[in-house]
Amino acid sequence: MGGLMVATRSVLMVTGRVTNDVVSFIVFTLLDLLDVLLCVLYKLTDLLIEAEWKPCYCSSAKEAITSSGKILVSEQGESKIVCLSSSKLQWEDLSDTLYSRPSLVSDLSKSTVKELKRLKIEATTTIRTRERSNKNGTLRSTFTINSTIVEMLQGKIGGQRSHPIPRWSDCDCITCTSWSSSSSCKETLFVRAEGPKDKSDTGEDVLFIHGFISSSKFWTETVFPNFSREAKSKYRLIAVDLLGFGRSPKPTDSLYTLREHVEMIQRSVLEPYKVKSFHIVAHSLGCILALALAVNHPGAVKSLTLLAPPYFPVPKGEAATQYVLRKVAPRRVWPPIAFGASIACWYEHISRTICLLICKNHRLWEFLTKLVTRNRIRTYMMEGFFCHTHNAAWHTLHNIICGSAGKVNEYLDAVRERLDCEVTIFHGSDDELLPVDCSYAVQTKIPRARVKVIEKKDHITIVVGRQKAFARELEEIWKKKSSRG
Repeated sequence: MGGLMVATRSVLMVTGRVTNDVVSFIVFTLLDLLDVLLCVLYKLTDLLIEAEWKPCYCSSAKEAITSSGKILVSEQGESKIVCLSSSKLQWEDLSDTLYSRPSLVSDLSKSTVKELKRLKIEATTTIRTRERSNKNGTLRSTFTINSTIVEMLQGKIGGQRSHPIPRWSDCDCITCTSWSSSSSCKETLFVRAEGPKDKSDTGEDVLFIHGFISSSKFWTETVFPNFSREAKSKYRLIAVDLLGFGRSPKPTDSLYTLREHVEMIQRSVLEPYKVKSFHIVAHSLGCILALALAVNHPGAVKSLTLLAPPYFPVPKGEAATQYVLRKVAPRRVWPPIAFGASIACWYEHISRTICLLICKNHRLWEFLTKLVTRNRIRTYMMEGFFCHTHNAAWHTLHNIICGSAGKVNEYLDAVRERLDCEVTIFHGSDDELLPVDCSYAVQTKIPRARVKVIEKKDHITIVVGRQKAFARELEEIWKKKSSRG
C-alpha cells in the first residue's frame, strides 16, 4: 500500500512538472510576441507625446570600449569615436541581462526595432568588441553591450536629461515629483530616523535597507514600533528609501547601478548623520547593497543581518548574470511568485505597462487597498510596492540582482576575511522566490554566519506578521555584539 502511494505521488509530480513546462512554454511564447508589439506601440506613443521615443533594450548591437574610455562605433562602413566622460559610471556596473534575454521571438524583436530605426532615419549602430593592451601590456577584457546604452549615455553621462520629469507614463503627483522641485532635496534619499537626536558616545546606529519595489515603511511600520524602550533610547534607527523607490528621487537619467545606489546611501545617511560605526539590517535585494556597504566600510560595521539574501553560487563555465536571471526568473507560470518575477525580469515593455496601470495610478490603488484590507501594515507594504517608476525598477532589478552576480562572491570573501562583525541570516522556509539554499550558500562562504530558518514563513512574512519576535531577535544580536566590545 505504501509503495502504491509513493508511485502515485511520483506520477502526479511528474505530470505536474510536465504540465507546468508545457503551459509555461505556450504562455511565455505569447508574452514574447506581446512584448514585441508593445515595443512598437510605446515607441510610437513616445514619439507622439514627447516628440522622441525612449531607447529600449530590444536591439543587440555590439560595442567595445577602447583603453582611453572612448567608444569605437562603426556605422554604415564609417568609423568614429564617441566620447563619453563620467566619473560615476563604470561599464562593468551594467548588466548584460538588460539587453540579452534569449527568447523564441528575439530575432523578430531585433528586426522590428531595426525597421523602426530605419523609418526614423537612424542607422543601426554596430560597435565591435576588441581587446586592447594598456600601457603595461595587459589585455583588457572584452564584452558586448546593447547599442541602446550608447544612446542613453550620450545624454545621461554629460548631465543632460534625455526626457522631462515626469515622463507621460510616470506618476506626476506631489509625492512622486517633490524631489525634482527643490535642488536641496534632489541629491539625497528620503531617510526616516528614530531614536536619540544627540547620539552619545554609547549610542549606536542601525541602518535598515529594504528590498525590491518596497520602501522604508517595510521597517518603520513593522519592527520600529516594536522595539523596546531601552533599544529606542540606545539605538538610532535609520531607514532609507532606495534611489527610485518610495519618496526618494526617481531620476529618468539614472541607470540605477550598484555604484549609484551605494553612493546615494553614503551621501544621504552616513555623511549627514555622521555615522561612524553601525549595524546593518537588509532584506532581499537590499542584502547586496548591505554587503557592498560593509566592504566599503570594513571597520565600521558592527553586525550584518541579512534576510533572504539573493545569492546563487554560479557553476564554473556559466555566465554569472544569465545564470542568476534564470534562477530568479525561471519563465514558469507556477508558482505565482516565479511567474511575477519572470514578467518583471524578461519583459521590458510588459513591465512598463504594469507600471503604467499600477504606479501611475498608485493613489487609487492605495485607497482601494486601505478600503479592502483595513490593515495598517499591509496598506503601507502595498504603498511601497506602488510607488516607483518603470525606469527605476527595471534597471535596479537587472543591475543589482543580475549584474552583481559576479561581485557578490568577492563581497562575501571580504566579509569573511576583513570584517570582524556578527553575521546573521534569516530565511523563511516557505520562500518560493529565493530558496533557503541561498542563505546556506552564504554560510558556506562565511562559516561564522548563523542561519535561522523561520518555519512556515515566506519572503515577506519573515518580517510582516512576526515583527515583535523579529524586533527582539535584532536587539539580541546588537546586544551580543556590544557586550563583546
